[in-house]
Amino acid sequence: QVQLVESGGGLVQAGGSLRLSCAASGRTFSSYAIGWFRQAPGKEREFVAVISWNSISTYFASVKCRFTISRDNAKNTVYLQMNSLNPEDTAVYYCAAGRLALATPSAMDYWGKGTLVTVSS
Repeated sequence: QVQLVESGGGLVQAGGSLRLSCAASGRTFSSYAIGWFRQAPGKEREFVAVISWNSISTYFASVKCRFTISRDNAKNTVYLQMNSLNPEDTAVYYCAAGRLALATPSAMDYWGKGTLVTVSS
């Protein structure tokens, strides 16, 4: 069992930056892939980034040059550094844990409750 808690969301102006954190409980955290997904109002949940247990990362095309995912297994925490934010990045951001580092929500076994990111123009 893995419990996930996101933090770091908020309101930021276009062009600004935020760093999201995903704190996990459970002794097996280091063996899980951790992904970030987001859901904007009226839209389906979409993939943002995922990092494997051995820190190989994959990104959604529209964020690849702006976002960076990283993990600190000693702290049971995964981070999402988001730079050059634009209004289209506005969404609730969720972190999730799964055995495979796949870019699909169905591959994830555990989910946090999300943190809201709002980017104003």
